[in-house]
Amino acid sequence: MSTQSNAATTYSIRDASRLTGLPSSTLRYYETIGIVRPAQRGETSKHRVYSQLDIDILDTVACLNATGMKLEDMKTYIANASHGNVDAYEQVALLKAQQQRLEEEAQHIHLRREYVRLKIEYWKAYERNDGKQVEEIASQARELADDLKKV
Repeated sequence: MSTQSNAATTYSIRDASRLTGLPSSTLRYYETIGIVRPAQRGETSKHRVYSQLDIDILDTVACLNATGMKLEDMKTYIANASHGNVDAYEQVALLKAQQQRLEEEAQHIHLRREYVRLKIEYWKAYERNDGKQVEEIASQARELADDLKKV
């Protein structure tokens, strides 16, 4: 539950977790490894207290995390963004590198799906006793398996 203090809304770790989709344990871990700065602490309770700016940063981290970005790259990206003089070139480079990793991952998924599709067709042909198609598909699957081993 958010609280009002000096006209500034603050959030508990539970609220931050709910708002960002990141588990509380992940929020604490990201603080520990320096992806985000340590949260402020309540004056009396000493519990973590997040500002709206903290939530906005955590939203960005959650989105970067959802893309599968490496922790070190997220740390660099957030550190760059938190400085007054943002290095747009480095931000773009980090995002382009992530885009390339995602494209490679998509290619790997495509190859795996194609291999599974071929194996389904193989077993359907086997079930029909279509020896010629079984051999054709087996040959295609072997070629694809070689490609899968390379990636």
